Amino acid sequence: MARIPAEEIERLKREISMVALVEARGVALEKKGADLHGRCPFHDDKTPSLVVSPKKNLWHCLGKCQAGGGVIDWVMKSEGVSFRHAVELLREGAPLGDNRAKVGTIPKLAPPVSLDADDAALFSQVVAYYHRCLLEEPSALSYVVEKRGISRAAIDHFKLGFCNRTLGLRLPHSNRAEGAAVRARLQRLGLVRESGHEHFRGRVTIPIFDESGAVVSMYGRVILHNLRAGTPDHLYLPGPHRGVFNLNGLKGARDVILCEALIDALTFWSAGFKNVTSSYGVEGFTAEILQAMKQHQVERVLVAYDRDDAGDAAAAKLIERLRGEGFSCARILFPRGMDANSYALKVQPAEKSLRLVVDKAVFEGQATSQPEPAAAAKDEVLSIPLAASSPAPSTPVTAPPPLSGPLVEVKGDDELVIAAGDRRYRVRGIKKNLSHEVLRVNLFASCGEDFHVDTLDLYSAKQRGAFLAAAARELRIDVEILRRDLGRVLLVVEEKNDEAMREVLEPKGDEAPEMTTEEREEALALLRDPNLVSRILTDFEACGVVGERTNKLVGYLAAVSRKLDDPLAIVVQSTSAAGKSALMEAVLAFVPDEEKVKYSAMTGQSLFYMGDVDLRHKVLAIVEEEGAERASYALKLLQSEKELTIASTGKDPETGKLVTHEYKVEGPVMIFLT
Repeated sequence: MARIPAEEIERLKREISMVALVEARGVALEKKGADLHGRCPFHDDKTPSLVVSPKKNLWHCLGKCQAGGGVIDWVMKSEGVSFRHAVELLREGAPLGDNRAKVGTIPKLAPPVSLDADDAALFSQVVAYYHRCLLEEPSALSYVVEKRGISRAAIDHFKLGFCNRTLGLRLPHSNRAEGAAVRARLQRLGLVRESGHEHFRGRVTIPIFDESGAVVSMYGRVILHNLRAGTPDHLYLPGPHRGVFNLNGLKGARDVILCEALIDALTFWSAGFKNVTSSYGVEGFTAEILQAMKQHQVERVLVAYDRDDAGDAAAAKLIERLRGEGFSCARILFPRGMDANSYALKVQPAEKSLRLVVDKAVFEGQATSQPEPAAAAKDEVLSIPLAASSPAPSTPVTAPPPLSGPLVEVKGDDELVIAAGDRRYRVRGIKKNLSHEVLRVNLFASCGEDFHVDTLDLYSAKQRGAFLAAAARELRIDVEILRRDLGRVLLVVEEKNDEAMREVLEPKGDEAPEMTTEEREEALALLRDPNLVSRILTDFEACGVVGERTNKLVGYLAAVSRKLDDPLAIVVQSTSAAGKSALMEAVLAFVPDEEKVKYSAMTGQSLFYMGDVDLRHKVLAIVEEEGAERASYALKLLQSEKELTIASTGKDPETGKLVTHEYKVEGPVMIFLT
C-alpha cells in the first residue's frame, strides 16, 4: 500500500481542530488554564481525566487508559479503524459524532461505485476511482510522469490509475448484505481477491477498453521495490488476456508499432506516435490483437520488443508468424539491454530519439531477397551509381565516356565531395541538421571551370528545382542529368545525416566494464575481510599518502557513497599547500575513470548545460572551491534535489523561430571540493 505523504498527515494534524473532534463525541470540556478538561470516553471516568491542548492540538488521558495523541489517533481510538481509514475519514470530513445508530458502526465514506450498477458500469467506476487516486497521490503520479516519462495527456486519455487500497474502505462492510454483494461482484471481475484485498494494490493501473469504450481488462505495475520477495512487478486480471490496447490507434493506420509492454506503448504515444499497440509480455500477442490488425487493414507491423535475449527471441518468432499472416514486418532496434521506455528516458528529447529508431527500423518482410547494404566506414570511399554525363541538346558540350560510378569522399568533419566524371558536388553543413523534416546544406556543383553554389533544403522540391535550373545554365549540362545526379546526392547526404543524428542521439557515457566471476569473488572477499579498513589505509600508503588516517577514510567513504540514492558531499579545508589536492587525487585514484568527472573551475550556468554528461552515481570533483563559487547555487540544488532543470530560449532548427528549450541534468552525484 502506498505511503501517505508526510505533508498530508501534517496538514490534517494542523487544520482539523482537536477540540471540535472531542466535543463532537459528546464530551463536555471545561477550561482550566491553557488546557481543556473533560471525562475520557474510553474508560469509566469518574473525574475528568481527559486533557485537550488547543494550542498543540493534542489530547491525553491522565486516568486509566493513558491514551493520547493527535487528531488521527483520536479517530483511530474512537472509531476503531486503521491509520489509513482514519486519514480517509478526516480527509472526507465524515461525521465523527456520538449519534451513531449502534455501537461499532463506523462512519461511512462516500462509495466510489453505484451498488446497483451492472458489471460493465461497476468496472468503469472502479477505473474512474483509481484514476482519481493517481491524480491525488503525489508519489504514484511522480512515478508515472517523472520516472516513466508518460505525458499527462496519455494519463487522461487512457485513464491510468493507482490502487492505493482505499476502495474497500469506501464500500459497505462485508457483514452487510449490500457490502457482501458488491464485493462478490468485484471478486468475480477479478478486482478483489478471496482474501478481500484489492488485486492491484500498490500498483499503477492501465485499463484496456473495447471499441465502445467499455473496460475489458486491466494491467498493474508495481511502483515500489521494498515489497516482500516474490511480489510480481507485472500483474493482469485472472484468466486469459482480453482486449487490444489503443484499439483506436489501429484505425486507418497502414503501419502499426507493436510493443512488448504497455508502458513502452504509452511511451511511444506520449512522444506523438498514436499508431501504437502492445502485446502483454513476450508471449502475450493474442489472436484478438491479430484479428484487430486484419480488421483495420494494417499493412506493416514495426515490432518494438525489448533488446534482451527474451525480447529478441520473441520478436523473431512473432515476425515469422505475422509474415505468415500476410503482414510486412520491420524490427525497431534499441541499444542492447534497453526497451522503448528506458531508451526514451535516456536519450532526450524522446520525440526525436524514437523517431530515429522508427525511421531506421530493419525490414524483415523479405530479408533474403532484400539484403541490407553494409554501411561504409567514415573514411572509406563509396561507390554510388550516378547518371553518366551527356551533352544538353542545345549546347556543343561533348559527352564523356561511360562511368562505372562516382566516388564519394569524406573530407574533414562535415564535408562530402562526390565526383562523377567531370562533375563534382561538394556538400557542407550536414551535421547542422538534427531532424528528418529539414536537410539544409551548402551545395557546390562544378564541371571543369564552371560552377554553381547555393544553400538549399534538399527536402524542398521548390528549392531543388531552382538549384537545378541555375546549375544547368552555369554548367551547360542537361537539367535531367543534373536532376538524376541530385537525387543520388540526396541519398548519400541523407545517409550521412542519419549517421550524424545517431552520434548525437544515441546514449553517451562510458559503459562500466563487466566483472568476471573471479573478479567478483575477489571483490566480495575484500568486502567481507574484517581488516578492510586496514587494507584501505595500506593502499593509500602505497599510493604515497601517509598520515591523515581519518581524512583518508572519510574521503574514501564519501566516494563510495556515490552508489547510494543519497550520496555524501565532502569539502577538504586547510591552509595553502597543506596537501588538499594530494588527498583528493589519492581518493579519486580509487574511483574508476567512468565514474568520476573532474574540473578545475565551473561557471554559474555550466552545470545546467551538461546534458551530454551523465552524472548519475558519479563523483563530481572540483579542485578549488573558489573555482566553483559562481556555481555554488547549482551544486547545492544538485546535491539536495538530485537534478537540475533550466528553461532557456534558442532558435528552433527547423523554423528558425525563438522557442523555449528545457535542459536537464540528473543526479544523484557525490560532490568533492577542496
